[in-house]
Amino acid sequence: MKQIMIAILLTSMVGTIANAQKTITSWNKNQVIAHRGAWKAKNLPENSIAALKHAFALNCHGSEFDVHLTLDSVIVVNHDPTFLGINISKSTYKQLLAKKLANGESIPTLENYLKTGMKQKKTKLILEIKPQNLGKERDMVLTQKVLEMVRKLKAQAWVEYISFGYDICEYIIKNEPKAKVAYLTGNVEPEKMKADGFTGVDYHFSVYQKNADYIARFKKLGLTINGWTANLPAEIDFLIANQVDYITTNEPELVFELLKKQHDEK
Repeated sequence: MKQIMIAILLTSMVGTIANAQKTITSWNKNQVIAHRGAWKAKNLPENSIAALKHAFALNCHGSEFDVHLTLDSVIVVNHDPTFLGINISKSTYKQLLAKKLANGESIPTLENYLKTGMKQKKTKLILEIKPQNLGKERDMVLTQKVLEMVRKLKAQAWVEYISFGYDICEYIIKNEPKAKVAYLTGNVEPEKMKADGFTGVDYHFSVYQKNADYIARFKKLGLTINGWTANLPAEIDFLIANQVDYITTNEPELVFELLKKQHDEK
């Protein structure tokens, strides 16, 4: 009996150590989320591996990207439902390889994108699951496959989830309860989002401007606050002044500059 108890204790200790190893504390501590990677200043293709790596080089807290599902169930990284004129949902991955991004890259797969992200421990991967406009079932298939890929690669510590699909977000919350999940559309009250298990909100900056009490209400509920897509100085300054947690932008260099300016003026 004593030997059994020792074995159970050792197993528990191993599990605790393993879980501790999965906790990463080295993430860049700033508000900057590069929208589709850091692409604009260097004229890189949006959502490319090169844009992702440049977000790493800038020390952004996070790099946002979008995923879709091909006809043969390969998850690919692309903003639009079409890739250089090819309909993603109606095409195989091999068919998508017929065209290249401007820098010569092929359309990235989610697997390759995650593997690239996992080579560093400074910039988080903000994964947007795009509604497929092919019915709820297709959205759930994509979402399930995304979660399976993240689990397969043990990438949970790197990945946070966002979506314009409330059903997609709820599916993630139910099936990956420790995941960080934020909703994008901007049409749900703070209290409902908290009750539904969201960890954060990711609304267009104009939603916060039109609803002056939202930021205070979200903060009171303990939800992280992200604003998108702030590219002009006035938009960025508004979010900085209201002390949101994150700013999603096509201009990460400018956000860093304005954050430094605010810090220097204190």
